Amino acid sequence: MAATSNSFVVAGLSSTLIIQEHKMGFTYLQKMPTVEEILQSLPLKSECTAVKQQRDEEIRQVIAGVSDRFLVIIGPCSAHDANAVFEYVSRLARLNEKVRDKLIIIPRIYTNKPRTTGEGYKGMAHQPDPTKAPDVAEGIRAIRRMHIRVLGETHLSAADEMLYPENYPYLADILSYVTVGARSVENQQHRLTISGLDVPAGMKNPTSGDIEVMLNSVQAAQLPHVFVYRDSEVHTTGNSYAHSILRGAVNHYGQCIHNYHYEDLIGCAERYEKRGLANPTIIVDTNHANSNKEYREQPRIAQEIMESMRQSPMLKKIVRGIMVESYLAEGSQKPDGQEFGKSITDPCLGWEDTEKLIVNLAEAL
Repeated sequence: MAATSNSFVVAGLSSTLIIQEHKMGFTYLQKMPTVEEILQSLPLKSECTAVKQQRDEEIRQVIAGVSDRFLVIIGPCSAHDANAVFEYVSRLARLNEKVRDKLIIIPRIYTNKPRTTGEGYKGMAHQPDPTKAPDVAEGIRAIRRMHIRVLGETHLSAADEMLYPENYPYLADILSYVTVGARSVENQQHRLTISGLDVPAGMKNPTSGDIEVMLNSVQAAQLPHVFVYRDSEVHTTGNSYAHSILRGAVNHYGQCIHNYHYEDLIGCAERYEKRGLANPTIIVDTNHANSNKEYREQPRIAQEIMESMRQSPMLKKIVRGIMVESYLAEGSQKPDGQEFGKSITDPCLGWEDTEKLIVNLAEAL
């Protein structure tokens, strides 16, 4: 595709097709930095690489059922303030030292925020300053700087959501866990991209709650594929650590439907086993539709999950972690709010309740 000042020329057709720019809804703002440029300008130190590799293996062992430690993927709904995120993860790191024999804490540092209607704050990768206009190129630099600082100073490698598969290489050397959200889980590019990752990846059930769709996504991600990624034809080996995340559902009346109860977990586990997939694993999201976004319910939901695991050897084996939305200050504020460590998207559990939740989980195990 060759570009002129007023049009795009698409060659290789029986006749040349000219698409006038004024007939398209695109205005080209800036050229995005390449992965090489980003990694060269913001390199990861070798000691950080070693920490990440160790963390990757510890998390993989849990997903594979080799380790009996429990995953706690925890953090704000969206990371909009690097300083607040660093303070939050620093507290997690100190707490991690007390519970590390039972738990593996994975900070949720979510830099992309899917929006149901397309409106609202879309995350630091899109808008590094929530009070200013979007700047994706600077957003990519901002999220990498934040992840590097957290990993380097806390030694906790993080989880992020893969909302835009083509952006993953900007953080591939830093992240130890990736999720595919409820609105993306049926997307072919997301599934195929996950098949090329070497870290555990959680596939959420769609907002409809269809468990088979979620398991289809896990199965697709575990298979090898050939497809176009970025600007190349690629071959992937399949990701045997792809697994499921139950996050509740919404019915056609807009009502939340929970899927964390004992019967729900048993039903999902039985369907999982029938598939014969590698490393069957269920992570339970304690917020979103499972809590009806009542963030204070998350500790209670976590305790119910632990009780279900005590009642069933099958669940004890297959339920290997939970996901929690938590931050320094409880609740949420508007995107232009100035309260340090308070979410500007979904409301989150505050630090005091977060600490109690993690300590209680370790004791329950």
